[in-house]
Amino acid sequence: MELRDFECFVAVAEELHFGRAAARLAMCQPPLSQRIKALEETLGTRLLARTSRRVALTPAGETFLGRARAVLELAGAAGDEARRVGLGLAGKLTVGFVNPAMDAFLAAALGQFRGQAPEVELSLREMTTREQAEALAGGRIDVGFCRSAGQEPAGAALTEVSREPYILALPAGHPLAGYRRVSLAALDGQALIVPPRAGLPALSQALGAAFAAAGARPVAVQEAASKFTMLGLVAAGVGLALVPASVRVWQRAGVVCRDLEAGLPPVVLAAALPLDREHAAATRLVELARQAAGSRPAARAGAVKATDACGQPATG
Repeated sequence: MELRDFECFVAVAEELHFGRAAARLAMCQPPLSQRIKALEETLGTRLLARTSRRVALTPAGETFLGRARAVLELAGAAGDEARRVGLGLAGKLTVGFVNPAMDAFLAAALGQFRGQAPEVELSLREMTTREQAEALAGGRIDVGFCRSAGQEPAGAALTEVSREPYILALPAGHPLAGYRRVSLAALDGQALIVPPRAGLPALSQALGAAFAAAGARPVAVQEAASKFTMLGLVAAGVGLALVPASVRVWQRAGVVCRDLEAGLPPVVLAAALPLDREHAAATRLVELARQAAGSRPAARAGAVKATDACGQPATG
């Protein structure tokens, strides 16, 4: 049996007239009669009692009508759901992200996404850039928002979403806190809290090259993956830290933030989508992320004023 068989039978059963049913189906009456007859032969029972004056359902036809309507309803729902998934409005979406992406643009993008596609089941996983690359390759996430520092995840395409400058987080009362803008040379010999070098080797090399060009050799005293851990260690006096400018949305007691003079590479965040599978909801979220990043003045290098306590304008 084909779906068209169900459509033809339901039309005849509801109209109880082959001529009206044929018009409703936009087909000629003889092919419709032949289709119903073939359906009855397939089932091995009569579904319709026909006379020259009337058409009526047999008991078997009444039973079949209920099932046929259910089949058509299910087929219609399946088609509608497939279309909505194809438009990125339904289905499931698993997102990997590094923490800086949440501050820079992802929180705003997720709010927009929820408004546009409330039926999509979202699963968010905070992951390092390396973990995202592995998860994309293994099909465990549908899109990743990661740091881009020269690495290209195997089997994935990177789309830049945002870039912003690094700023310097330092303990309140530190001598460099009196400057509105700190030079890289001033960090020579300073204790520095750094991101895990094994996870982002290209970034570590780029930062090292920038310091070398400025004649500075800061001392890496501690590695920390999370900006919250970094800021906590800064507040504890363990060292200074380079953090994305978007960190200014957070207030951390005992920590001040200062702009840095030019020389460091920007903080580049990108969306990673697998090359071997399409996901409309993922594509929709990436576009919203790009829009959110483009609307943030802080995402543009040089557009951020010096601040104190990672939030209030500096007075020094």
